[in-house]
Amino acid sequence: MRASRLLSILILLQMRGRLSAEALAEEFEVSVRTIYRDVDQLSAAGVPIYAERGRAGGFQLHDGYRTKLTGFTAQEADALLLSGVGSAAQDLGLGPDLAAAQWKLLASLPPERGQSAERVSARFHLDPINWYTRADASDALKPLAAAVWSEQRVRVRYESWKGVVERTLDPLGLVLKAGIWYLVADAKGATRTYRVSNIQSLETLNTAAKRTRRFNLARYWDEWSKDFEARLFKETATIEISPAGRRLLRDTNAAAHEALTKESTPCKPEGWLRAKTPIESIEAAKRQFLLLGAEVRVLEPKALRTAIANEAKAVAALYRR
Repeated sequence: MRASRLLSILILLQMRGRLSAEALAEEFEVSVRTIYRDVDQLSAAGVPIYAERGRAGGFQLHDGYRTKLTGFTAQEADALLLSGVGSAAQDLGLGPDLAAAQWKLLASLPPERGQSAERVSARFHLDPINWYTRADASDALKPLAAAVWSEQRVRVRYESWKGVVERTLDPLGLVLKAGIWYLVADAKGATRTYRVSNIQSLETLNTAAKRTRRFNLARYWDEWSKDFEARLFKETATIEISPAGRRLLRDTNAAAHEALTKESTPCKPEGWLRAKTPIESIEAAKRQFLLLGAEVRVLEPKALRTAIANEAKAVAALYRR
């Protein structure tokens, strides 16, 4: 760990020039005293590093010095593939490896290219989680990632829609979707998808997992997610909606908003639109459309109109009391 940090300090000084002990300590989450010991170690190894005193002082490499020690470890190379996916590497326990890999990659570039790449990372950031939501937290994620990588079979206790079940799984991959992690695994010869946060307990077995040679995680996920949406939205509703309601619908029901954008007709009052939108169920649609308040009118089906009206009456009675 210390050898990796020494190299990272060297690369960081090469990329950014002069840095204070405090800045380096914050970067590597160690004490200032540890940074001083690391700098002494680098100097003893022949690295031309010197210190400038004063408010604007810090550690710096002699002009023209560039390290050639930029080879990736296996863990760093693996983590580099997750460098554009927000906190995914951190979630999987690869955060330090990713940071080290990024510095080595920058140091291996010509000076002008390295500075340009660092400017990009300083100015653009990907956050894959929706507003007003938080990423799923699960103690099972890191050991599950290790099992996926080492191709080991796992036994899980899982909370499904039908209840808590136990399954022995051959892990095939992990997918991050809108801040939620999903496990793709084979269960008794069938490929299934499991929400990681629903795993109540996980045991890694001393048995090699069986993996289909031609299995493609990206292709499977694309096909599965399209099929899941098709199965989820089996019914339709006819609605009339205001401009304000359309803006709200965009954030609360993306599928309904997409249908509205593709095909709709003007209706009264001015600015309102009439359209057919997909719905999951009467209960789910009732709660989604109630979020829009008086900015939407449901025309069909009758059962949905009745459900919304009854819920509105119950809310009104609650506040009358």
